[in-house]
Amino acid sequence: MRILIAEDDPTTLLLLERAVKDWGYEAVAVRDGNSAWEILRSADSPPLALLDWMMPALSGVELCCKVRQESEAPFVYLVLLTGKTKTEDIVQGMESGADDYLSKPFDRQELKVRLRAGQRIVELHEKLRIHATRDALTSLWNRRMILEILGRECARAARAGTELGVVIADLDHFKRVNDILGHLGGDAVLLEASRRMNRVLRPYDAMGRYGGEEFLIVLPGCDQAGTVTAAERMRQVVEETEIATPAGNILVTVSLGAVTGEGPSIDSDELIKNADTALYRAKRAGRNRVEVATSSSNCVSSNCAGAQTEVAPAGLSHCPD
Repeated sequence: MRILIAEDDPTTLLLLERAVKDWGYEAVAVRDGNSAWEILRSADSPPLALLDWMMPALSGVELCCKVRQESEAPFVYLVLLTGKTKTEDIVQGMESGADDYLSKPFDRQELKVRLRAGQRIVELHEKLRIHATRDALTSLWNRRMILEILGRECARAARAGTELGVVIADLDHFKRVNDILGHLGGDAVLLEASRRMNRVLRPYDAMGRYGGEEFLIVLPGCDQAGTVTAAERMRQVVEETEIATPAGNILVTVSLGAVTGEGPSIDSDELIKNADTALYRAKRAGRNRVEVATSSSNCVSSNCAGAQTEVAPAGLSHCPD
């Protein structure tokens, strides 16, 4: 585990670094509040921080307040290092957002115990975060989180004037899969098919389980051609080989509806609606194909010979499997 140490006294900083390294932690050391803040606000911030109360630029108390005010920042367990021992000072430090405090000069064994307690809290918080944001079967983002990610990416695309690709993927004839293999076999198919599709995405793309055998994929910075290419890659990788399950092997295919949005009025609900309409067309046109919807809900087929041109009924939210 990485630990941020923010301490302006070089001797104390050296002692803290040596101690945490002796106990198997990785130390990230800085000597002022501004440097500590830049690290704490980053996406890969160390999950545990030792913050000196009195530092140049930003104090430890000010840092605690800023970290807790950043609602989207990753959770960090904050320990204040302070020579202040009055009850009112301790209360002030804890009310600023600190999780614990340690008196200076610090006792090495007490520090070790406090760090272990912090590590347990961090690990528990991570388990709860995974439970709240990940699908239990596939470990993909759950429905709530993938919709939240889509909303954030829409806002980012609107600010930056960039394009955003959205794909809805639905496994074909999945009820038949469950009928043949049972629900354990169906779960194995869902797990492997989602793993294959996720494998061909970029590291910064996002994929979540949208419901049942349906998946929502968010592709930042993708124009229509890039969105179609990503969708076609997913289609191909699912059907390339049979999927092994406890009840036997089975060949599975997937249908996908794709759409690209851009401009200041980009809207997540509209993107989902249009991608869903395209998915419906893919199902009606024979499955195992990619259909593309324009922002005006007009759909065109992609890499699929003989595509039908039916328009989905208004208000359709689910497609036939």
